[in-house]
Amino acid sequence: MNRMVAVPRLVKVTPDNVRVACGLTVRPDQERFVSPVAWSLAEAYAQPAVAWPRLIVDGDEVVGFLMGFFDIVWDPDRPDGLRSGLWRLNIAAEHQGRGYGRFAVRAVREEARERGHDRVYTTWEPGTDGPERFYLKLGFRPTGETSGGQVVGVRSTH
Repeated sequence: MNRMVAVPRLVKVTPDNVRVACGLTVRPDQERFVSPVAWSLAEAYAQPAVAWPRLIVDGDEVVGFLMGFFDIVWDPDRPDGLRSGLWRLNIAAEHQGRGYGRFAVRAVREEARERGHDRVYTTWEPGTDGPERFYLKLGFRPTGETSGGQVVGVRSTH
């Protein structure tokens, strides 16, 4: 398994890097599981109070994109109705298998913990070709809920 070359870091999406961000693509077999970065940025623009879009940069190279969400009203009728977590994760096809996905999940967990949350959520498409194994390996457990046909998973921020 390849490892990261340098310590990755998160960078805000800016006018200087938005074109590179929008050009980031996952493997063709993964395209049905995750929205393109441009779509995620449009959603972030429309929901700036909850969206947290960031580029994953290693050295000078953009290797991925993540979008966290914080304090989304998940279910207004439940006491745990406000949720935070990982909304999107796109690791460039040529950079997969190097730990950037794990880095992204850890970064969202740390940001959520700093904001006072003890749990983070994410969703994934069910099926053998989807990202379920990745999320389960990182400690997410299905809640028994679905969102838009996707499995909802939760894990501790610690």
